[in-house]
Amino acid sequence: MSFDLVIKNANVVTASDTFRSDIGISGGKIVALACNLNDGREIIDADGLLALPGGIDSHVHLEQPGPPEIVMADSFESGTLAAAFGGNTTVMPFCLQQKGMGLRQSLVDYHAAAEGMCHTDVSFHLIISDPTPSVLGQELPALVEAGYTSLKVFMTYDDLVLNDRQMLEVMAAAKETGALVMVHAEGYDTIRFLAERLERAGKTA
Repeated sequence: MSFDLVIKNANVVTASDTFRSDIGISGGKIVALACNLNDGREIIDADGLLALPGGIDSHVHLEQPGPPEIVMADSFESGTLAAAFGGNTTVMPFCLQQKGMGLRQSLVDYHAAAEGMCHTDVSFHLIISDPTPSVLGQELPALVEAGYTSLKVFMTYDDLVLNDRQMLEVMAAAKETGALVMVHAEGYDTIRFLAERLERAGKTA
């Protein structure tokens, strides 16, 4: 069998074993693990090296809009390049729905920003900041059906905080669609109450 790439003499690490093997790759996929694979258009000798599965970084912020004074350090290009150098082959940035914008349009915009810029595979978590009836009743079920099955909601930050009723509405919609909800669990009113008391007492260090 002929391969696009053969990696020779690697110490292959799987979830359960470590063993010495050659790796045959075709069409961007591993198609063979065996000894004495020699028929490759390109051959890399990995003697003495480990061949590890690619990591998945499931909590990444890339090109996420925010207040004017805050700019994300990484673009899709720089963030995924850093991920690849660190051994991660998939990253999952958060797709932030800005208030007044639909969830689907936010996702379209994120895909457009990522298009042609990524060095790794990319998927998205959805941040819901404006859980309108159309977002929860129409857009979210369609997006979950399309494979976007994780949501994030915030209990703090002026432009992201949801009230208790909104949180319950999101969780009910997630239960109906089978989505997973992540909660940034800092109490907005508690933070403001304590911060103001500390400031009044001059405890700002």
